[in-house]
Amino acid sequence: MTLSRIVMRLARNPGTVFADGDDHRGYTLTAPLTSDGMLDDEAAKKAGAKCIVRRFAPDEDVQEGKLARRGKAWFFDYGDAAAAAGEEPGYRLGQHRFAVGEYVSITDEDGQLLTYKVTDVAEAA
Repeated sequence: MTLSRIVMRLARNPGTVFADGDDHRGYTLTAPLTSDGMLDDEAAKKAGAKCIVRRFAPDEDVQEGKLARRGKAWFFDYGDAAAAAGEEPGYRLGQHRFAVGEYVSITDEDGQLLTYKVTDVAEAA
């Protein structure tokens, strides 16, 4: 099983404080992908704790968590004591291609759905 390192940066989000996007805010995700760039459910189950996420922003400490799934819904789990407070759900993450130039939407810690652009996909070291 091969893991990929996926970098997603905040894209333009009209009507928000991030209307022009921000290349310094985003996520680095380590996860297995299928040959067509989709999250590989079976491989992710086997990889377990190796499927990690790091949220970065210039005015925040880096947050580290894991890629998790409940039913068909994928989310980023930061392990906070209050379960919902420690989760950032992705919008249909299981139906998106993780390829450079593609867009992914993630609900941030404040409950705001924001769009991110995939800027890099490479084999994880």
